[in-house]
Amino acid sequence: MLEWKTGIPEEFILTCKSAFNQSVQIMHMKNSILFIIMASFAISCGTVAKIEKSWRDPDTQVNMEQLNKILVVAHLRNEADRRSTEDRMAGYLNGKGVVSYTFLTKNENEENKEKVRTKLKQDGFDAVVVMRLLDVDKDVQYVPGTISTYPTYYRGFYGYYYNSFNRFYDPGYYQTTKTYLVETNIYSLKQDKLIFSAVTSTANPENLDKLTNAVTKSVYQKIKSEGFITGLK
Repeated sequence: MLEWKTGIPEEFILTCKSAFNQSVQIMHMKNSILFIIMASFAISCGTVAKIEKSWRDPDTQVNMEQLNKILVVAHLRNEADRRSTEDRMAGYLNGKGVVSYTFLTKNENEENKEKVRTKLKQDGFDAVVVMRLLDVDKDVQYVPGTISTYPTYYRGFYGYYYNSFNRFYDPGYYQTTKTYLVETNIYSLKQDKLIFSAVTSTANPENLDKLTNAVTKSVYQKIKSEGFITGLK
């Protein structure tokens, strides 16, 4: 029987290597299962917008059935994103939401405030809902590596092999979290004042469409829970 210069039988060396490879495969399998579970959990949860703070005018009560028109405005640079966001916001307003991209021209949006005020009044608008991006917060954190212990059967080998191969190192890495802060305001045109405001935070949204969808849904649920706007579906 051949022996290495260490005096350790070759069969023992091969057995040790085989056990080590099996252990590595088990650890990789566990990591893969854990990744699948985490990914499935993230998909099921989806993009969530958390209400960080909100305010409502305590003296204002709104009945949707008594409103005629509500202008919906999304301050977004990309025109396609703006339109899809306004469409989504208007969908929550019982058919009374009017998207700004079909009502206001570019000049009216950017130059003449009084002209916009007059046009809204003449066309019978009661309120305006405005959504805009406040800020994007980037947080970089270091996730330290971990040392995992191998299965019990591997610990029975001689001390040298136990100390050398008993642990499997998973290196650390940097993780960046992007949190989007979005403000949504509701103005009464008849009273000419702010009647509701909310700021939401959303961490690592997959895209802008899912971000604005989550914000719209979260704000809608907040308004319903506050109860100051009745008649919402």
